Amino acid sequence: MRKTKLSTARLCRKGKGKSLKVNLRKCGKRNFQRYACAERERVKKMIVSTKDAPAAIGPYSQGIVTGGLLFCSGQIPLSPDTGEIIGVDVRGQTEQIMKNIKAVLNAAGCEFSDVVKTTCFLTNMGDFAAFNEIYAKYFTSNKPARSCIAAAALPRGVLAEVEVIASVAAGTGG
Repeated sequence: MRKTKLSTARLCRKGKGKSLKVNLRKCGKRNFQRYACAERERVKKMIVSTKDAPAAIGPYSQGIVTGGLLFCSGQIPLSPDTGEIIGVDVRGQTEQIMKNIKAVLNAAGCEFSDVVKTTCFLTNMGDFAAFNEIYAKYFTSNKPARSCIAAAALPRGVLAEVEVIASVAAGTGG
């Protein structure tokens, strides 16, 4: 019986550097990286939920931690206590959105400086400057990459929505 050459890929599973032995003869060097990526996909995800942010108004989670990243669902300006819309203009609504995002980030052990990407939705691009004014108060350093999209309409008739992706410290569920 012939011995096969084994290689070890270091994968992060639940914050631990467990080793995964891969038979290179069976999968080949070109497929090794694909195989390692597929193994990462099998890592469990952690659902993030907090009462300090509005409950999901549909079949989704407030956030998911997997692969060292926190993926936050889009936040709209709802009160966590009443579910009612907070703010009548884009400034007031953006302030509440950022408070909701902070609550989800904190529930996952993150803060605004950990955010690597935001996607912002506005129903009126004329509100862009006012939106930026409030947004900038929360991202004072380590500014994330960002996309801003004009949306024809948003849930519950709100003026803005923001979703974020943040880097999670090793060992915090991913």
